[in-house]
This record gives sequence, structure tokens and C-alpha cells, in this order.
Amino acid sequence: MIDITLYPWQQPTWDALLAGTARMPHALLLTGETGIGKRRFAERLAAWFLCESQDKGAEPCGVCEGCRWFAAGNHPDYRVLAPGDESDEEEEGAKAKRRFPVIGVDEVRALNDFVNLTSHRGGTRVTVVYPAESLNLAAANALLKTLEEPPAGAQFILVAHHWRRLLPTIRSRCRIFPLPMPDHHAAAGWLAQQGVVDPELHLHHTGGAPLAALEDASAEWLGTRRALLEHLANPGAMDVLAVAGELEKSKLDAALVIAWLQKWVYDLVGMGLAGKVRYYPDCKDDLARLSVRAPQLLKYGERLLEAQRLAHHPLNLRLVYETLLNDYVAAFRKGR
Repeated sequence: MIDITLYPWQQPTWDALLAGTARMPHALLLTGETGIGKRRFAERLAAWFLCESQDKGAEPCGVCEGCRWFAAGNHPDYRVLAPGDESDEEEEGAKAKRRFPVIGVDEVRALNDFVNLTSHRGGTRVTVVYPAESLNLAAANALLKTLEEPPAGAQFILVAHHWRRLLPTIRSRCRIFPLPMPDHHAAAGWLAQQGVVDPELHLHHTGGAPLAALEDASAEWLGTRRALLEHLANPGAMDVLAVAGELEKSKLDAALVIAWLQKWVYDLVGMGLAGKVRYYPDCKDDLARLSVRAPQLLKYGERLLEAQRLAHHPLNLRLVYETLLNDYVAAFRKGR
């Protein structure tokens, strides 16, 4: 079953969007931070488009044939374009390959067959693209052709965590609709209802995104992050090769690990320049101790930003981690 219940913080945004239904474009681009519920919002909007009730108002009715098909996850006029596995099952004993979240051109071409067909239910055909920035260049160009000349009755909902990575031509064919970061107190209250212990701390860890905080509270990698932060708190004693090796063995997404480094550096600089910590209040004492070196971390922050841009490329992870950690340690040696 597809759950299209809005999260508590989304109702005002939903009302604002549905207030302009007379001007609803054929392509909508939902943007916002990771972990705030953009996909749930997109699915509810898709259900609204496919609702067959004549008086549905600002909510899908939930009882018509279209709503029942959608809730069951098999509506014939609904498609989700999302990254699939890039490789087949590995043979036993073969070296595992890294997989990257990419939407390829073949998937977009198959989608074109769907949007150009007559609607099964006689209404709208809805496509959700999530996350839209995972379209590779060929796929993005193929989708662009459809967005430029959309078939009658075709509705597109693109969801992006990093919308500026999309082709400018795709962005120009969509109405950009940003979803705001939830109110901190509302997010903390919701997390407490989900049984999260110390929701405030996990909200800090994720920059205020409640769904990401919910994952943060129970993630299997909490020990890995905690160990990394302990090493970062003692750069003079860090065994870079050993730490990089442990990170590689964890088989975590490089983007996640680099994000931990970015948040640590953000807090170091914030503590040094303004005495404030955003992400790791539980490490405040260590950050304060190291913050005298904050100005030396500014260029390192730029290095991390570039590494994050390349995080989903087929790089040697061990070498990436070794380089980033060596650069971090070196930043603390400058000026001594």
C-alpha cells in the first residue's frame, strides 16, 4: 500500500500549492533538503491528479476507483522513474562492484512509450521522477524532449534534493516549488511520537530534517560515524591509513562519509568564528578545543565540496579517504 498521508509539517505547503490548481503546470519540480518528505508529498500530489472524484477539492477522495488503484500500488496511469541497479547479480566469488544511483536513457525511452499512450482510466497520466538529479546526461536530454512537447494529459512531478544539478533547460520547463525545512519544534515532536530518544540531538545531526533524523537515530552506521568523529577530534594522533581502511570496509556511500566530514568542518569553522555549533552539539568541547585552527580549515572545506561532487563517480574509495584525511591532518600542522 502507498501511504500518502502528509507529514504534520507539510499541510501549509500543500494548501499553498493546491490553492493555485487553475495554474498547475504540466511539469512541477519539488525541491528541498534531503529527509523532509518530498517523495511523500509528490506521491500525494500524484494521487490527487489521478483521483476520479468530481468534487475532490484539495484532497484525493481515497474511495474512488482511481484512489484505490493508486493506494494498491498498481494504477495503470502512474509511473515512477527512479534509479535501478546498474549491474546484474554478481557471480559467486566475483569481486563486488560499486553501484551508483543513475536513471539511464533506456528507462526514459520506456517512459516515453507510457506518456504517449492513451490513458487507461480516461484521465491524467502521471510520472514521478525521483531524484531527478540522478538522470544521466543522455536520460536528461531524452526527458527534455518530452517536457518541451508534452503529450495531452501527461503530468510530470520531478523531485530533487540538489535541483541546481539538473540541466538548466529541464529546470526552465518546470515550475519550481520549494518545500521548506520543517519547524524545529514540530519536527522534534513528531520524532518523539516515533519513539526517538533525544530527537533534538538527531535533528542537529541531520540539519533539521526529521526523516533523516529518524534514520539517524537507528542507523547501523552510528558506530562508524562516532569512531570517525573521535579520530577527527584528535588529528595529531590519527592513523590515517587505518581510519581510511575502516571506512572502506564499512562499504558506506562515499557521499555520506564526506557529508560527515563537511558537517564537522562546518561546526569547527562556526565555533571558531561565531562560537556556534549546528550539527554536533554532543562534540562541542572537542570542537571548541580545535576551533583555534578554524581559519586553516576554510580551504579544506572547499576540497570537501569538490569531493562531494565526485562522490558517485567510480573512484578508489580507499585513496579518496586517505587523501581527505591526510589533508585534514595537514591543515592542523600549518602555522605551527
